[in-house]
Amino acid sequence: MKVNNLMAELERKHPGESEYLQAVREVLESIEEIYNDHPEFERAKIVERMVEPDRIITFRVTWVDDSGQIQTNLGYRVQFNSAIGPYKGGIRFHAAVNQSMLKFLGFEQTFKNALTTLPMGGAKGGSDFSPKGKSDAEIMRFCQAFMLELWNNIGPDTDVPAGDVGVGGREIGYMYGMYKKLAREYNTGVLTGKGLTWGGSLIRPEATGFGALYFTEHMLRHAGKSIKDKTVAISGFGNVAWGAAQKATELGAKVIAISGPDGVIYNPNGMTAEKIDYMLELRASNRDIVAPFAERFPDSEFIAGKKAWSIKCDIALPCAFQNELNGDDARELLAGGTWCVAEVSNMGCTPEAIETFQKAGILFAPGKAVNAGGVATSGLEMTQNAQHLSWSAEEVDKKLHYIMSQIHSSCVRFGEQPDGTINYVKGANVAGFMKVAQAMLEQGVI
Repeated sequence: MKVNNLMAELERKHPGESEYLQAVREVLESIEEIYNDHPEFERAKIVERMVEPDRIITFRVTWVDDSGQIQTNLGYRVQFNSAIGPYKGGIRFHAAVNQSMLKFLGFEQTFKNALTTLPMGGAKGGSDFSPKGKSDAEIMRFCQAFMLELWNNIGPDTDVPAGDVGVGGREIGYMYGMYKKLAREYNTGVLTGKGLTWGGSLIRPEATGFGALYFTEHMLRHAGKSIKDKTVAISGFGNVAWGAAQKATELGAKVIAISGPDGVIYNPNGMTAEKIDYMLELRASNRDIVAPFAERFPDSEFIAGKKAWSIKCDIALPCAFQNELNGDDARELLAGGTWCVAEVSNMGCTPEAIETFQKAGILFAPGKAVNAGGVATSGLEMTQNAQHLSWSAEEVDKKLHYIMSQIHSSCVRFGEQPDGTINYVKGANVAGFMKVAQAMLEQGVI
């Protein structure tokens, strides 16, 4: 395999799909050496098949807003790869959603799910619908219209969507209600991130953030460091950032920054239980601003127009969106003394930022490893649904701990460098690729 040749062909076939092409290049550059050591992969054209989704389902979503006006959005489901299990991946509602974004997310999800050790393939879906400024009734009507078009393409043994940016427990509830009505079956295994009264799993809302901090803790421990008493800057204030802030605080770190599109909150005294709970109120308001946090808590300060990376910290955790941390941000963090960055969002750092961190020799780990706790706990939710039972929070958390430990071990195994340092990007990519590639090889050309 020659990466540049393959990328040139993909760019010809998929012009302008920048996020998707960026994600593919990162993986291919990491696996090139080990791929070329396996001629059986080349003969079976594993990479050429792996970088293209199995199918993309595109549909119109028409709904009526509170003023009686008819609105139209686009909906998508990218079923990327099912070599190791049913398609599994979130649904994202955001104005920037397009096919390129969802292909990148589905591609990443394939390797992330492989890292969890659970039998799940990769997928992603969503719409360019933005929940910002919408009423609960409008969100309900949109979710119902979205599921009206999607329902017959998903199922507990086919494709199991979950939440993502703009899609939390409320949206999952509205979509599941419509699925149940259309399918005429009470099958809780078809969506994950459900309410606890109807098939949801304890720890699931917190799982992405919790798992990220468990992985970060393993990474620090392997480097001979501790998270206790370290300062942490987190971007975002939604579900993922909330879980990360909660677990970081529990582990003894001080979360001194959260952020939104409007600016950053400098929180020098760290998080309290009340502050962490208020993050959920902010997200549920549908206003997509973080400034009210400083109005509620006078010991914090709102700085308009600034990112979380403007706050000096030991550990930076991107938790919001892809490519949210660029080269300039990376240099600003390094100048402020940051020595550890863990992507909690999918592909949260640009290639320039990653290169800057790696050249500086600081600890850096990619989203497909760091944030795999969310989908891992979704997999545990699927297992509970299939067995018609519910595990305790302690049991789910114990299993999540174990999965994140195994992911870290896989990254170390495949990412260890001659000087003893760990290239976590290479480790995660190679570990996920090898599992999916072997499954595809053994299942023949399909």
